[in-house]
Amino acid sequence: MRILLSIGGASGGIYGIRLLEEFKKTGAETYLILSDGAKKIIEHETNYNVKDLERLADFYYENNDIFAGPASGSFKLDAMVICPCSMKTLSAVANGYGDTLTSRAAFCILKEERKLILVPRETPIPLPSIQNMEKARLSGATILPAMPGFYHKPKKIEDLVDFVVGKILDQIGINHSLFKRWKY
Repeated sequence: MRILLSIGGASGGIYGIRLLEEFKKTGAETYLILSDGAKKIIEHETNYNVKDLERLADFYYENNDIFAGPASGSFKLDAMVICPCSMKTLSAVANGYGDTLTSRAAFCILKEERKLILVPRETPIPLPSIQNMEKARLSGATILPAMPGFYHKPKKIEDLVDFVVGKILDQIGINHSLFKRWKY
């Protein structure tokens, strides 16, 4: 499986990092983009740095490199995840504005009718962002907000992160055991 992961400049880069770690475990071929904001936020919120993440990915691209492979619909990818997805990037994706590699690649994923998962983390959500989520959903994207559940009885923050990451993996069709599933 070939997956493009773009870690955006919203708080919550740990979700993207854990996703990248899980992709590595599954043997998926991973392509990584980090926004400029993500680079700063990751170093502020976590113990990771850009070089750590580059080593986890098979391929790394700068977000301003609109000539990179993922900027073309002919670049074969199975799925793309933007995690976390800033409201700026959500707006670009929803409105077909390909000014960065992330938004251009998302446009290509949608036009090729492949799996695109957007993981917004902002809250509360203002009306323009809700409308952009609707536009992105109508275009074929999956909107998967970083909203952890609690039925698996999390004991630590990592359990909450893993719940969201597990939900993303479910959408792509990757088996995992990151959280205990609901059994009634």
